Amino acid sequence: MTVDISARLAEVMPGIRRDLEDLVRIQSVSADPARAGEVERSAEATRDLFAAEGFECEIVRAHDGAPPAVIAKKAGPEGAPTVLLYAHHDVQPENDHADWDSPPWEPTERGDRLYGRGAADDKAGIAAHLGAVRIFGDDLPVNLVMFIEGEEEVGSDTLVELLEAHKERLAADVIVIADSGNWDIGEPALTTSLRGLVRMDVEIRTLTHAVHSGMWGGLVPDSIMTLSRVVASLNDDAGNVAVEGLHAGPAADVEYPEARLRAESGAAEGIEWIGSGSVVERLWTKPSVSITGLDAPKVEGASNTLVPAARCRISMRIAPGDTTANAVQCLQAHLEKHTPWGATLTTTVVDTGEATQIDASGPAYDAARAAFAEAWDGTAPVDMGVGGSIPFIAEFLEAFPQASVLVTGVEDPDTRAHGANEGLHLAEFEKVVKAEALLLRNLGELPR
Repeated sequence: MTVDISARLAEVMPGIRRDLEDLVRIQSVSADPARAGEVERSAEATRDLFAAEGFECEIVRAHDGAPPAVIAKKAGPEGAPTVLLYAHHDVQPENDHADWDSPPWEPTERGDRLYGRGAADDKAGIAAHLGAVRIFGDDLPVNLVMFIEGEEEVGSDTLVELLEAHKERLAADVIVIADSGNWDIGEPALTTSLRGLVRMDVEIRTLTHAVHSGMWGGLVPDSIMTLSRVVASLNDDAGNVAVEGLHAGPAADVEYPEARLRAESGAAEGIEWIGSGSVVERLWTKPSVSITGLDAPKVEGASNTLVPAARCRISMRIAPGDTTANAVQCLQAHLEKHTPWGATLTTTVVDTGEATQIDASGPAYDAARAAFAEAWDGTAPVDMGVGGSIPFIAEFLEAFPQASVLVTGVEDPDTRAHGANEGLHLAEFEKVVKAEALLLRNLGELPR
């Protein structure tokens, strides 16, 4: 039976919208132990949605007390390929409600968007999978496996255990990871590279105890000034990362207009960009070093005292093709080399995540590009890099090396995932659902 995807899309979207809104109302903040019950409720709601579509569903966890994930399976035609659809049902904290223009846990439509925490990242990923399933009903063109994770927003600590424990159930020919985004409204994308991450805490100590700045300033180096020199050494005068031994590579030939760049980045008026090379190289395929935290006395109430120790947190993004082991080694060597005046350097690796480079060729990618172009009325998808890190993608590639991994998503440049007023562009979301259904159709038509 041939399914009229466009007609079925119009029929299923109202119900998908209602189900998405119900998911958004569940406060599944995995970083908040007080809301662990909400994370459980979110897993149960996700399970029930797919069970209602005829899937065999189970809530699984790596061990007692670990976050809940959902595995669901439904058979398609005999001999058809198996497709694993991934999303996650946990969300980021909403933080200060005063920063939101509408309540974060009450989905609210304003203009062309649906606002709420998780409305895009990543409960819309769940809803997109559900929409594609409902379009086909019991006439699936492929065998489907759902894997809906419950701890992505806190680092997927038990994901490797889950993949190993359920490897046979999760094995697939194609894996679709719906946790990224598109290049712009009206311009779809396939994410083919992501930078990795190294976070390191750095402490500089110059004194055994605080001393008077008037009595000892000019002879004894204070820790804040010393740490400032170390931090300043991480970039050259042009703003390029000055840590030796890190990998960098070319990026896709994609234009990032200056006006859009300034609007999306939130750069203050008059700020100049740092680094060299194309914009997308600097954002996607070259390393970056940022300071995301600083421990030092506040300006207000500061005394005339030389502080004995100061700390900062370094967030280093590493380019596809590099490894976290190499990056940690290079960063450590750089810090040791550039710590002046005999100060004591102490470093602690907080966490790491590997970079990803996907070979975006082959029949599955051909099927995806055709599906996206059809859903977006002839606009072909961009092969896009992402400057941020999704370390679990590397874990999927390692666990299932024979599978084609497609990284897609519902986000756009103004989604504001993780921030206040997170919003889903509703017209683009409908195209995402249609594209996934078309992809499943195309995969089912591949030679067996």
